[in-house]
Amino acid sequence: MTKQQYANLMERRQFLKLASMGALGATALAACTSGDANLDEAAGDETLPELEWEVATSWPTSLDTIYGGAVRFAERVSAMTGGKFMVTAQPAGEVVPPLEILQNVETNSISAGHTASYYYTGLDPTTAFGTALPFGLTDRQQNAWLYEAGGLEMLQEFYAERFNAIQFPAGNTGVQMGGWFNKEINSLSDMQGLIMRIPGLGSQVMTKLGVTVQVLPGGEIFQALQTGAIDATEWVGPYDDTTMGFQEVTQFYYHPGWWEPGPSLEVQIPLPVWNELPEVYQEIVKTAAYEANTTMMSRYDALNPPAYQNILDSTDIQVLPFPDDVMAAAEEAAFEIFDENAASNATFKSIYDEWLTFREGIQKWHAVAETSYLKYVENSLA
Repeated sequence: MTKQQYANLMERRQFLKLASMGALGATALAACTSGDANLDEAAGDETLPELEWEVATSWPTSLDTIYGGAVRFAERVSAMTGGKFMVTAQPAGEVVPPLEILQNVETNSISAGHTASYYYTGLDPTTAFGTALPFGLTDRQQNAWLYEAGGLEMLQEFYAERFNAIQFPAGNTGVQMGGWFNKEINSLSDMQGLIMRIPGLGSQVMTKLGVTVQVLPGGEIFQALQTGAIDATEWVGPYDDTTMGFQEVTQFYYHPGWWEPGPSLEVQIPLPVWNELPEVYQEIVKTAAYEANTTMMSRYDALNPPAYQNILDSTDIQVLPFPDDVMAAAEEAAFEIFDENAASNATFKSIYDEWLTFREGIQKWHAVAETSYLKYVENSLA
């Protein structure tokens, strides 16, 4: 990416600002509520090229929520261009290995990918900001940071320089559960020697707590639990987790998922591919990603409550909170890891400093405005 190209990208910052104010949402909503309505500018312009993209994903089709985010993105781009720009989502492994999306975007080997950026912290820990940091931001807070507090612009600059790519948020699961265990966790000492599937910086925290960590794609987790190759796994929440069948091969379900309080998924695109798109196609891609980002969270909020109740009513699974000493030790370890990465990685530090300031302010505000209300409601429902 040339300096001029990057300057042009940054000039479009106002478009991203407008997204969270409703401009993108209004565009997406108008297109959505009109069925197969197209953006007239794209559908009626004979000079616009006909394109076909395959979007490689990290998700099996059985995960209709997460994989559905990639499908939603693909379908909206296709619909809003009147079929001139046809995009098709592909299940994990169909195009490239599920945990190698970013590597293939970097080498311009695929047109686009839909994945979780924290799968790639081994390449650079800064990628974690695109998904979630332990004890970080909820989904609302994450979107506020990305769309309104400069987070997305900082990440796009990082992706451009480090991976020759551009990315857009395209999904969020909301705060996750703490995972499925075949061993009861009564204290911090019970974490010692546990074998757990967990990615991202959360895996580094678990390592500090004495856990042996494995990173497995979604399609391999059930068998690993069933055979005893792992003792525990994190995944998402009740709907996806029971779809995966984890309740059939475990005994305990812990909460909260402190390592992923509001994890974004994202569409990643090679910069050479992005720069070749007509501007109207670029705006449509942004709109489709924004729609996928907002609708996925809504879908999880609709699907998780009945799935959770079904776990309580129809299984012998024990749903338990992590012990206080585990939570405290994990939080301490997380911020040690952040400081270590900030000391050794200048890009991580530059983003982390901004992220940390934003986190402090919004979490103080939400502790008053949100938490006090939810605590009251919890007590009234008891």
